[in-house]
Amino acid sequence: MRNRDSYAEPFRIKMIEPIKQKDRETREDLIKKAHYNVFNLKAEDVYIDLLTDSGTSAMSANQWSGMMIGDESYAGCANFYNLEEAIRDILGYMYVVPTHQGRAAENILMSMFVGEKQTVIGNMHFDTTEGHIRLRNAVPLNLVIDEGLNPDTDHPFKGNINLEKLEEALAGQGPEEAPLVIMTVTSNSNGGQPVSMDNMRDASILAKKYNRPLIIDAARFAENCYFIKQRDRAYHNVSIRDIAREMFSYADGCTMSSKKDALVNIGGFLAFKDNEQWYEEAVQIQICYEGFRTYGGLAGRDLEALARGLYEGTEEDYLEDRIGQVAYLGQKMTDAGIPIMKPVGGHGVFVEGSKFLSHIPRANLPAQALVVELYREAGIRAIELGTCAFGYTDPETGEEVYPNQDLVRLAIPRRAYTDRHMDQVAQAFEKIAARKGRISGMEFTYQAEILRHFTARYRPL
Repeated sequence: MRNRDSYAEPFRIKMIEPIKQKDRETREDLIKKAHYNVFNLKAEDVYIDLLTDSGTSAMSANQWSGMMIGDESYAGCANFYNLEEAIRDILGYMYVVPTHQGRAAENILMSMFVGEKQTVIGNMHFDTTEGHIRLRNAVPLNLVIDEGLNPDTDHPFKGNINLEKLEEALAGQGPEEAPLVIMTVTSNSNGGQPVSMDNMRDASILAKKYNRPLIIDAARFAENCYFIKQRDRAYHNVSIRDIAREMFSYADGCTMSSKKDALVNIGGFLAFKDNEQWYEEAVQIQICYEGFRTYGGLAGRDLEALARGLYEGTEEDYLEDRIGQVAYLGQKMTDAGIPIMKPVGGHGVFVEGSKFLSHIPRANLPAQALVVELYREAGIRAIELGTCAFGYTDPETGEEVYPNQDLVRLAIPRRAYTDRHMDQVAQAFEKIAARKGRISGMEFTYQAEILRHFTARYRPL
């Protein structure tokens, strides 16, 4: 990757949206009224919004022009066939099931393959994937390599699955007990860390050996391909799209939240390489919950924006700038002494909440306390990906089960903010660091059983 000072953004800004920072007193009042959950804040009350990179991208003039030729026919709209062609071209998959977003694709996949008390194996499932698994009374099993859980190691592919543990899990459980393997690329839960091509290939060999489908969670596949190109010498001279075609060739299908690497504000899909039987089964579920097979919960204009976004999201100059901006913020945070997940991943900077606020016990939700403090300090919205998001109450013992990591994710929208906004984020953390010993923990006043961080309510201790 080139030094960020040596090039400019590969686009020019054609339209802007004003943002304003509320004063400190107002922010204090707003976060209190939101029960200290930033999901409850109005977007207009946020200055820099790093809650998610999902659906928050700025679309291009090409995508907007494509929306003007949206074919809103109920069946057989032209835009579906454009999307189908793009997926066949870039991913190499024959069968496409459009959905309104990624979690709908996950719902169809889980409905097809996962039943009660089964185990779903993955490198590191994200929150909605785990939610779908738990809703079926099944068990998510994360087998990411040990380096992937250590924020300070400099492994280039910290999203890799532990192959020995994968074979042990597959050999120890039959298809009726562990029906499929999911590889999330990049691995969101531990910092947007990539999966290597060798690891994907070897995982595919094991899945085939034990006759299990291998499915890719492809929300950020283009960023993963860029890391492969940068970090694996064998792929330095291979195009992003050729890397993508090889990577997807090792799997049997994929789910995708297109609101990430396809640069759209809504949309997703489930796709299969060559299994027509799976496709027809998926369509039956799709029709009940999403819509007919050629629109799947999306308007024709959204299908067109998605088809064009898949091509734009795999352009190398765009990826260099996008990942370069994330790295820029990561370096600013490191220079300020803020403990973050290293190396910096593809879509955001992940702060070690429990290390930054080491005086707050895990039971008192240090990462969530940091999320609240960031809004108080500068009107910046981030998300907790730690105890609140991935912890849960054991139904048998009633005790809290803590995840390995307690992180605050600063997810950067694509083509939406400048480096000067990133400077403001880093400066806010510097100010918080200067008084972090005076920050108190938090506790739940309400929590749902599944995906509790979306709707939880808190109070400061």
